[in-house]
Amino acid sequence: MYILYGGDFTRAPLVQWVLEEGKIEYELRKIDILNGEHRTAEFLAINPAGLVPVLITPDGDALYEVAALMLYLADRHQLTDLAPSPTDPDRGPFLSAVFHVAGDIQSEMKRFHFPHRFSLRLADSAGVQDLAKTLILSRLDIMNMRLEKRGPYVLGSRFSLADFYLCFWVAYLDREGVCLQFPSIARLYDLVRSRPSAIPYLEETERMAAAYAEMMKKKPGGVIA
Repeated sequence: MYILYGGDFTRAPLVQWVLEEGKIEYELRKIDILNGEHRTAEFLAINPAGLVPVLITPDGDALYEVAALMLYLADRHQLTDLAPSPTDPDRGPFLSAVFHVAGDIQSEMKRFHFPHRFSLRLADSAGVQDLAKTLILSRLDIMNMRLEKRGPYVLGSRFSLADFYLCFWVAYLDREGVCLQFPSIARLYDLVRSRPSAIPYLEETERMAAAYAEMMKKKPGGVIA
């Protein structure tokens, strides 16, 4: 059985969703990152990087980095409805989209939500956040153009975990603003959010995003260490 370390304000819902889609048995252990549980000696013994989520495999390996976890589970359990197999012609476009989200969108989302980690002075945090949002929107524009040409999903008529991955970050940025600016992403978001298995995860992500935005207003110097 798998063990997933997750919790509120983490990317664990992405992994949970894959586990649920694949009907894979797992145990969820919550980590309270607001109170610094991800920085304790106990958790660092599990993952020295101090990152959440962490997936403990049945073989006892501790894996992290959410895109890797999703792909690992899909490949190991042959969830080809979520991730094209290595010999599938759609595998290349799929990987391109997943790693674009991971490397170019998710990375800037970290700057947007944790600007204090990337600025030497508190006064610079707002500028770091503004720049991150500008960069995220420019990269969402690329995804929007891609969807215009091939949509409604990243792989055309074929749904994949790349769609859920992208929508997760749209929910955590400015869902209404993004959907107004990028109609093809808006269409994708509506399609993904209408999937019964995705509804609870995206609804919870929307709530977490709203709650985190309020906390940042009250504590611009940094909500999570």
